[in-house]
Amino acid sequence: MSTDDWYAEDAATFGDRLAAAREMASLSQADLAKRLGVKTSVIRAWEEDLKEPRANRLQMLCGMLSVSIPWLLTGDGDGVDGPVGDDAAMDQDLKTILADMRTLRAEMTRSADRLALLEKRLRKMMGDQA
Repeated sequence: MSTDDWYAEDAATFGDRLAAAREMASLSQADLAKRLGVKTSVIRAWEEDLKEPRANRLQMLCGMLSVSIPWLLTGDGDGVDGPVGDDAAMDQDLKTILADMRTLRAEMTRSADRLALLEKRLRKMMGDQA
């Protein structure tokens, strides 16, 4: 994987790119949250791809982190460089780990969605009995 495609849309998520840009700017999640006027939990949710910022926050993020909006959203455009390294075996290992992480994240999201539906059904059933 070259440094050019490290943060491409098929290799990284919005949260991956946000975390990389934040780290490159030497900011903690708390520092970035304070500058944006949001809670640290909001930055964490963005980096974990649980939520996405609104357009005005997205524009502010890009300005603070010196990256373009297209890069932050898709990996195209002006952003940060990926790690430097030419070891093909390491690149394959990294791809495997990233793929496993994405699969796990998708499974967790599906499980959280299913849990929310079950909670909703339970509340409805408990409300019907009251």
